[in-house]
Amino acid sequence: MSKVLVLYYSSYGHIETMAKAVAAGAESVPGTQVDIRRVPELVPEEVARKSGYKLDQDAPLIDGPEALVDYDAILIGTPTRYGNMASQMRNFWDMTGGIWAQGKLNGKVGSAFASTATQHGGQETTLISIHTMLFHLGMVVAGVPYSCPELSNMEEITGGTPYGATTLANADGSRTPSENELTIARYQGKHVAELAAKLAG
Repeated sequence: MSKVLVLYYSSYGHIETMAKAVAAGAESVPGTQVDIRRVPELVPEEVARKSGYKLDQDAPLIDGPEALVDYDAILIGTPTRYGNMASQMRNFWDMTGGIWAQGKLNGKVGSAFASTATQHGGQETTLISIHTMLFHLGMVVAGVPYSCPELSNMEEITGGTPYGATTLANADGSRTPSENELTIARYQGKHVAELAAKLAG
């Protein structure tokens, strides 16, 4: 059995929805155990509530960086902040120096998914910046291959890149992940779980 972690941060629920789709894809691979966890919020609760943050999320918080070691694959989900991962996610990974120094993530599968407000809001730079971090941690990096036909959908405005699943939230957060975007997310989860099973076997 391989173990897959879907680790995410979500301010308004878009990445939370994508995380559930990624997890569903991973769970479709026989013999795969999937856990969904969140990283801690850094914004004070009063400010978060005034800003309309979605605070009622089902996934429990991750225990800490050492918990990463228990998994064969880790999929990271984050909104984009100026073309990079959100500070909440960055803060968590900045605490992984100890496990990096010991090589505890070497050979594990790593992957990423993201959201932006607009079509050209830095989705790919965010994903690639996460990939760079995963390389430093010794992980095997996976994206979404073009065998996923939804990547080539030109009939609608949609997220989705070969670097990872993405969604468009609109500037006011009013757009929720589309079925095309969720299908790509499920494909990514399945693809990563299949790779993890091969490497673990």
